Amino acid sequence: MKKQFFLTGFIAVLVAEIIALIIFAVKTPDFSQDAVAVNEAVQSVTHDFDNLQEHKNSTVLDYVVLDNGGNLLYKTKAGLSESVNEAITHRDTILDITTDSCIVGKVIIYNDGAQTLQSQKQTAIIVLSVATVVQGAICIGYAVYMYRAVVRPFGKLKGFASRVAGGNLDIPLEMDRRNLFGAFTESFDIMRSELKKARLAEARAQQSKKELVAKLSHDIKTPVASIKAVAEVGLAVSENKKDKDSYSRIIGKADQINTLITNLFTATLEELQQLSVAPVNVDSGQIKPLLENADYLNRADVPDIPACLVYADILRLQQVFDNIFANSYKYAKTDISLVAEKNEKYLRIIIEDFGGGVKYEELSCLKEKFRRGSNAKNTEGAGLGLYISDYFMKEMQGGLDVENGEHGLKVTVTLSLSGK
Repeated sequence: MKKQFFLTGFIAVLVAEIIALIIFAVKTPDFSQDAVAVNEAVQSVTHDFDNLQEHKNSTVLDYVVLDNGGNLLYKTKAGLSESVNEAITHRDTILDITTDSCIVGKVIIYNDGAQTLQSQKQTAIIVLSVATVVQGAICIGYAVYMYRAVVRPFGKLKGFASRVAGGNLDIPLEMDRRNLFGAFTESFDIMRSELKKARLAEARAQQSKKELVAKLSHDIKTPVASIKAVAEVGLAVSENKKDKDSYSRIIGKADQINTLITNLFTATLEELQQLSVAPVNVDSGQIKPLLENADYLNRADVPDIPACLVYADILRLQQVFDNIFANSYKYAKTDISLVAEKNEKYLRIIIEDFGGGVKYEELSCLKEKFRRGSNAKNTEGAGLGLYISDYFMKEMQGGLDVENGEHGLKVTVTLSLSGK
């Protein structure tokens, strides 16, 4: 609808300009004088010729009266031609004044055609100038509309794609059905939602696999320990060297099996090996937009960040903030306090909600893989957000600290200053 409005207005102004130019181009200037007014002026001058001091102009024309010697007898206003030569140059109308069949003087009637033409030109220039300004305003309005309807939505899609590529599937893509890409952005967010479901299903499968390994390891360790214990008893009571050697081999193999089972129990798939972190020197001015992007529900008052250079990976730092804010949204559902502090070596971003925190004994496990607080039982999640965020911050030579603050759970993101 807006697009049609802009295009219709632009075309209408353009057509008006073309029509005005055509009219001005084909219109022939009329330099002719009003014959009736001219005759009336000559008659009145002839009647008052002997007493021009009392003569009054009864027409709309301007004129000059000269005698036969070219002397000025009368003029209606200043700036008129005062000789026959000037009148000829100016294309004025020159008529004789006749009394008693004798020519006694001349009337030079001023030709205002040039002024009329100049006035028409000025009018045309004003009209075209106004039309040009209107066209410019329409173009600017259309440019603003295109920026809001096309450029800005694509910019959001670019940032969204970077987050998805970085593994962040918690932040939804804001949709505006008023622009041209409303349905398009909705499809992207559906894709994000489906990817998140797949990621959660994968996490649950990994957790189930881990639990199965732990259970099997426990079940296998018990009979192996029994075999080893019996072999040790046999070794102790046996007097035959061959039997002692056999029992020793049994004990050695039992220890070997126990070691393999322990390794199997502790081995997990390290997703973090697939998530590269490439920190560089970053201006702290780039951190505030990251916090604003993470706080998509606008629950925090983002402060100005102290000016400095930090050692960070912008993509991974965005994911860290996204995970922290997403946890607060899911579990606390309150406003969020933000504080930025800088000392000689570090820049700290302190994020605290007002949800009351978690149990003290659960704080130490919040950054472990697949571990969550007791307040998360009925909330969707895999228990990987803080674990991955902690890994990212360590790779950036920083840190992630989780503790109970004055009002709720407090997470401190520590960034190393460049060169420190």
